[in-house]
Amino acid sequence: LKLQFLYLIARSPPPSAFTMFRRTLVSQLRAVVGVKHCIDYNIKARVKDGKVVKDVKHSMNPFDEIAMEAATQLKEKKIVTEVVAVTIGNDKAADVLRVAMATGADRSVHVKADQATVDNLETLQVAKVFAKLHEELQGDIYLMGKQAIDDDQAHVPQMVSALLGFSQGTFAAELELDGDALKMTREVDDGHQTLQMKLPAVISCDLRLNTPRFPTLPNIMKAKKKPVDVKNIADLGVDLTPRTQTLEIAQPEERKGGGKVGDVDELISKLKTEAKCI
Repeated sequence: LKLQFLYLIARSPPPSAFTMFRRTLVSQLRAVVGVKHCIDYNIKARVKDGKVVKDVKHSMNPFDEIAMEAATQLKEKKIVTEVVAVTIGNDKAADVLRVAMATGADRSVHVKADQATVDNLETLQVAKVFAKLHEELQGDIYLMGKQAIDDDQAHVPQMVSALLGFSQGTFAAELELDGDALKMTREVDDGHQTLQMKLPAVISCDLRLNTPRFPTLPNIMKAKKKPVDVKNIADLGVDLTPRTQTLEIAQPEERKGGGKVGDVDELISKLKTEAKCI
């Protein structure tokens, strides 16, 4: 099997002297975790009048929960000293930040946007928001879910890496710090692939990386006292003009029940005339 790799190279401003000094100390690393406010994975999405019904239970994107757990474990191992959670959304999106802070984040950043803006946000715009926030956050490790369960695009981590010119590791199944380098194992078609990269780095997290913990009541209470930095997306200077247009949103057709056939000839006939797959 021949593996082909696409390397995205982008220019980024040189890190400040303070940031470079902080990165020389393994115990002074900062992890930034992207968390998305999605329709809960237990809720069946419904479409009404050409729009997804949003007035249902929302929760943190499950892949972002894995990223949050990975950051917390790095903090418990004293590899990082601070974990910052970031989300983009309306007032209700603050719920996922409270969960993030109850499961390990020290503070959070809420980039506020109205629902119409959130609905039209594209992955490149989200990545540019994270790149803009990096000017202030100066994260050493960016951890994100490999994809969001609402749009399933899996674009943002790779784009953040390209915009900042950082090392990139996608679909992480194992993660560890080896000296001043990050070692990551990912699943590929023919087995496991281990990558080693220098910090700063952007990592997208897959299902096998860990099992997220549940927030405990004491930690939920402590999370209420942790700081939340609220920013308006319009103040970040990111161009929010949509580049794509959604033509139609429709509910999937209900699956029809199966049936029995009398013999092979009837089966072949149905596959040709009804299923039209042969």
